[in-house]
Amino acid sequence: MLYIPDKIKRELQNEAYEVDSIGKSGGSIFLFADKVLKIQDNSDEANHEVQAMRWLEGKISVPKIIAHECSEDKSYLLMTHVSGKMACSEEYLNNPAKLTTLLAHAMKELWRIDISDCPLDCSLDRKLEAAQFRVKNNLVDMEDVEPDTFGPNGFEDPEALLQWLVDNRPAEELVLSHGDFCLPNIYINKDEKISFIDLGRTGVADKWQDIALCYRSLKYNYDGKYGGKAYSGYDPDMLFEKLGIAPDWKKIRYYNLLDELF
Repeated sequence: MLYIPDKIKRELQNEAYEVDSIGKSGGSIFLFADKVLKIQDNSDEANHEVQAMRWLEGKISVPKIIAHECSEDKSYLLMTHVSGKMACSEEYLNNPAKLTTLLAHAMKELWRIDISDCPLDCSLDRKLEAAQFRVKNNLVDMEDVEPDTFGPNGFEDPEALLQWLVDNRPAEELVLSHGDFCLPNIYINKDEKISFIDLGRTGVADKWQDIALCYRSLKYNYDGKYGGKAYSGYDPDMLFEKLGIAPDWKKIRYYNLLDELF
């Protein structure tokens, strides 16, 4: 185990743990029987996650904070373990109609939350500002982008993509957005209660932010890009049927491209 502060260590009392190897949160995740310890760089996103968890408590099912400590360069967040299984578990992937229905329900649950007093600003103004910082400081992970995003069939470099995003920003339909609505961040229990984790990008944003990333996550989980097992016969367009809306392909492309800079 990495170094952890004494306050958090006392809460754990030498409990057994496993290391999470599924998520892509950018930190180290240690899974205990009923707790999760997330260690990551001390950043605006890490602090935003703590703020989001506190604001969302009692509104939707999210982990509860047990302890949070920061050093000069690291954030240590100890929280409760939400119940259920990841939406990308084989149990749910084997039942695509049920899974897609539950994901649509989860999205609508977020959208129903009153955002009039929400302190979590993740609108395009804020996102593009953060993207600019990442591009300027060479923080874009070029090993974790789509093959055609950059190069002969795509953008010349992250600077060119950022400029395109600024020039082509769409009108926003503001709701409470998870911000990284991918299957590993959605938990479903046996009673079909839905919980949300990895809340560092959660806040007021365009609803198509979540739709775009959910659509991509469904597509890649079913075609075998994530997890290595392909499932035949699934059409991710089912998501739009379950949401009761027509797809806006321009916005879906926009928000997936924006995600490439994060």
